[in-house]
Amino acid sequence: MVAFGASLLLGRTPVGWSDLTNALSDYDPGVAEQVIVRTERLSRGLIAVVVGASLSVAGALMQALSRNPLASTDLFGINAGAVFFVVLAASLLGLDSLTGLMGFAFAGATIAAAAVYGFGSLGRGGLTPMKLVFAGAAVAALFVSATQAVLVLNSAGIQDVLFWLAGSVGGRSLDSLAMALPLLLGAGAAALLLGRQINVYASGEEAARGLGQNTTAIKAAMGALVVLLAGSSVSVVGAVGFVGLVVPHLARSVAGQDYRWILPFSAVWGAALLLLADAASRLVLMPGEVPIGVLTAFMGVPFFIHLARKGANRP
Repeated sequence: MVAFGASLLLGRTPVGWSDLTNALSDYDPGVAEQVIVRTERLSRGLIAVVVGASLSVAGALMQALSRNPLASTDLFGINAGAVFFVVLAASLLGLDSLTGLMGFAFAGATIAAAAVYGFGSLGRGGLTPMKLVFAGAAVAALFVSATQAVLVLNSAGIQDVLFWLAGSVGGRSLDSLAMALPLLLGAGAAALLLGRQINVYASGEEAARGLGQNTTAIKAAMGALVVLLAGSSVSVVGAVGFVGLVVPHLARSVAGQDYRWILPFSAVWGAALLLLADAASRLVLMPGEVPIGVLTAFMGVPFFIHLARKGANRP
């Protein structure tokens, strides 16, 4: 609640508590501060809550699926796939409809995840955590290179997709969130219900099979949920990285290794992190605005280096 309040109050135009409460309960369209809250900051805050929670839960699932504490949806190639399809649609096809761009983003995320899963399943032994990591890195690199190639060939279209490349909750309406909300809520609820099964899988595949778990089914379920959560999130706000890497580790520091608690803690803290990042994005370069993906990268990169240097414990 503190983070949500900060996202409503802070920005280029400061908003007082009285204007905030009036904007929510006794709206006066003649007061500029109340208009800003109702028409801009409220939608930004709600989008940040839903997307932050979804990316964090997706990151926790990705770390459980790959058994890699450095895994995130970035590694899975979902962000890169979604951004490539958005750039392709905006730069080469001239598409400027937010609804259309969201559709392309979701399609790209799905194709990227399917490619990672397919490549990771090739060869002897089928799908393994290590093969999944390598496949994800390869697919992500492929889509990043393809995105750069499209922008080089059509540099005039860069401005049209800039915020998709860096990630932003600004300029997004609640209508864009409403389109993805059923998928995000459904996938989030399914992830929470799978907490006990994920605990069994996290003990090791051999042990899980010994306990009667269908490990192929649980891996497929986690992979599908990652696609739905991360793909839908990217389709709304663009490429926002490192949230899915950082937050599950923060949740794990409190919840231990129990995914029945890691997942809900990740959702709450992910929402708070993206709310605070959104508020900060409006303050760093006033009167301009820093894309929220840039701020999450500034927070996430040092954390990633810290984990890599200390040899993070397996999730």
